[in-house]
Amino acid sequence: MSGPVALVGAGEFLPEMLGFDASLLAATGRSRPRVAILPTASYPDGEEVFTRWATMGVSHFGELGAEVEPVLVRDRAGADDRAAAQAIGEADVVYLSGGKPTYLMGVLDGSACGRALVEAHQRGAIIAGCSAGAMVLAGHVFGFRVRLAPWPLRWRPGLGLVEGASVVPHYDALPEPFSALIALQAPRGSLVLGIDDETAVVGRDGEWQVHGRSRVTVWRGRHRDRYRTGETFSF
Repeated sequence: MSGPVALVGAGEFLPEMLGFDASLLAATGRSRPRVAILPTASYPDGEEVFTRWATMGVSHFGELGAEVEPVLVRDRAGADDRAAAQAIGEADVVYLSGGKPTYLMGVLDGSACGRALVEAHQRGAIIAGCSAGAMVLAGHVFGFRVRLAPWPLRWRPGLGLVEGASVVPHYDALPEPFSALIALQAPRGSLVLGIDDETAVVGRDGEWQVHGRSRVTVWRGRHRDRYRTGETFSF
C-alpha cells in the first residue's frame, strides 16, 4: 500500500513544526525511524544555503529521535548517484525541503533518485515536502515566465504522488487575488491546494486532513473551500 504524503506550506525544520514532524515519525511505527533529507531545491541559492538546510533537517529530526541522513543531491548528475538513491529507498520518511520548484523537478525527473522516491512511496514510506518540495509531489507544478510578463503560468507534470492536484505554498503570505489567479490557471480538472505557512495536509487514497496553525484552501475550478486543523476533505 502506498504511504501517506505530507504537504507543508512553509516552516520546515522550525520549532513550530516539531509536534507535526513527531507525528510523522510516530506514524512509521518504528522506534527509531530512518529519515532522508533532500535539500536539492535550495541549491540554486548557493552552497551555504544548501548546506544550512541539510544541517537544519538533520538537527530537527535528530532531536525527535530519528536516524537522519542528508541526501546531498545538488544537480541532475547527482540525482543518478546510486548511494543517494539507496538512501531514499531505505528511508521511512523522505523530506524534500523548499527552494526552487522548477529546478527541483528538473533534477528529479527521470533520475534514479526520482524513481527511488516514487518507489519508496509505493512501498509505504511517508513522503513529505515543504514549499517547493510539496509542489513537485503533486500532479502538476507551476512556474512563472521569466520575460516581461509572468502570465500565463508555465505548467509541467510533477512527480504525481498527489495525482490530479497542484500546490500553492505560502498561501497566507500571498494576496488572495494573486493566489486565485494562480488557481484559476491550473490545468483543467486539477484541484489546487493552497497551504498556509506552518500548516500541512496529510493524506492517502484520496482522504486528507489538515494539521498546524492555520488552514488549507482548496480550489475546485472557481469553487473555494477552506479547512482548518483537524478537518478533513477528499478528492
